[in-house]
Amino acid sequence: MGKYWLVIFLLFSFVKPQAQVNNDSIIDFKYLEDQLYFSLTYTILVDKPASISQNGFSGGFSLGFIKDIPLNERRNVGFGIGVGYAYNVYVQNLKISRENQTTLFELAEDYKTNRLGINSIEMPIEFRWRTSTPEKYSFWRVYGGVLFSYLVTSKTKFIDSEVVVSTKNIPEIDRIQYGATLAAGYGNWNLYFYYSLSPLFKDAVFKEQGIDLKDIRIGLKFYIM
Repeated sequence: MGKYWLVIFLLFSFVKPQAQVNNDSIIDFKYLEDQLYFSLTYTILVDKPASISQNGFSGGFSLGFIKDIPLNERRNVGFGIGVGYAYNVYVQNLKISRENQTTLFELAEDYKTNRLGINSIEMPIEFRWRTSTPEKYSFWRVYGGVLFSYLVTSKTKFIDSEVVVSTKNIPEIDRIQYGATLAAGYGNWNLYFYYSLSPLFKDAVFKEQGIDLKDIRIGLKFYIM
């Protein structure tokens, strides 16, 4: 994760000062805000089967572009709609493998590694309130909305003292995901919250019961320009 923090620092140190210099002599009353974003999150799994637990760091990051659409003359209220990329990893003790074209969901025991990684294309939609002005480059914001995701690829990895099992593109994963989001903060630093409204799996069975696993993501979201 360290290299991502370096990229964020370099972007912020270049983009914001440039924007201020370019606007010292000309005030843009039709300005747009917060059209690039980057987030770092920690994931909490909810609605888990009783014997399933997290036992490592589950987290992810996302980045993308949001079109800012102001709704009033002051331009402090608006909508945002965008597209981006996200990667999330889930570290827990639900072992997922494929055997004879059948997906097996089992309790992992005595293992070194057990994780599920997912690459997604996401579409955030935000209702935006902020205290920005044409001359103010740091301001308060509260952005709430929904996030739709299309899960492009998935991969599990299980390692114990005897075997390494890797499984790609599990068919039981529901490719269409959606949830509620909230970002609030001042300047570039914003607390970010995502609550999943859709289960991660469909038609998945663990110990003769369906798996309604959902996730909550808590972290930081950075807006640029």
